[in-house]
Amino acid sequence: MALNNPAFNNPAFQDPKAVQTYPGGSQAANLGGQTQFATAQRAGTDAAAQAQLEGMYAAPSAGAVETGRMSYEDTIWKTVGLFAILLVTAAVGWVWTMAGVTPTNPNPSILPWMIGALGGFVLSLVVIFTSRKKIRPALIFGYAAFEGLFVGAISAFFEFLWPGIVVQATLATFAVVGVTLALFASGKIRASKRATKVFMIAMIGYLVFSLINIGLMLFNVPIAGGAFGLLSEKFMGIPLGVIIGVLVVIMAAYSLVLDFDSIQQGVRNGAPRQFGWLGAFGIMVTVVWLYLEILRILAIARGSN
Repeated sequence: MALNNPAFNNPAFQDPKAVQTYPGGSQAANLGGQTQFATAQRAGTDAAAQAQLEGMYAAPSAGAVETGRMSYEDTIWKTVGLFAILLVTAAVGWVWTMAGVTPTNPNPSILPWMIGALGGFVLSLVVIFTSRKKIRPALIFGYAAFEGLFVGAISAFFEFLWPGIVVQATLATFAVVGVTLALFASGKIRASKRATKVFMIAMIGYLVFSLINIGLMLFNVPIAGGAFGLLSEKFMGIPLGVIIGVLVVIMAAYSLVLDFDSIQQGVRNGAPRQFGWLGAFGIMVTVVWLYLEILRILAIARGSN
């Protein structure tokens, strides 16, 4: 679907024929075993070819390395690898943020936060806009590193203000991702064109609201009170940020469904193996967004008490 995570707006995830036009796609789409199978059929009297054919049937199923195609297992391992990079740099960001905190200077550093956010944003755009021509894993590794620096820094900042909040946000993120994946794998939840349109409308509305809220906070408009601007205001005794945050978490969960659906389409379309990096990148973008939204919900809820 064209309305999903920008990381998946590539023909290989949408058009089964696109794999033939992507660099290396035609080779990846042609299983070596198929050529050998055709040869063995035509040369039925060739004992050596027949023996090779029998051995091919007896061998285990070919994986992504042998076929050159995208697979679920390969994409999972790539995703794990990217999150491993994120966790390492997150630890760096956490330590760096809290390094200057002393009894006389109780303010955590925001420098790693800013560096990670800017670097991650720039690299994410580069990955998205260059992936149609060529997928460069090094750029995706760099994104994971900068994103980890940002996540670790902002997590340390929030943990400094509200002790225990990072563990709560992490567990909640795991729960949402696990439930979403289980529902998708069981076939109980699927992406649809109508739901995706509603999702995009909600996303645009949330983006506009966020930009307005940031503007009000920057110019110190009185209506935007509290550390989170309009999100700190209360509606029927409940912080507006909590209400909106729950809706945003639902949107992030649906975004995960779109990500899983795009990966499924990529595997079915026989996309080249390197597209697994793009799938892992897309999942990381969504999971980080989900974690940050849950972190903010908890901060607003605890800050309002």
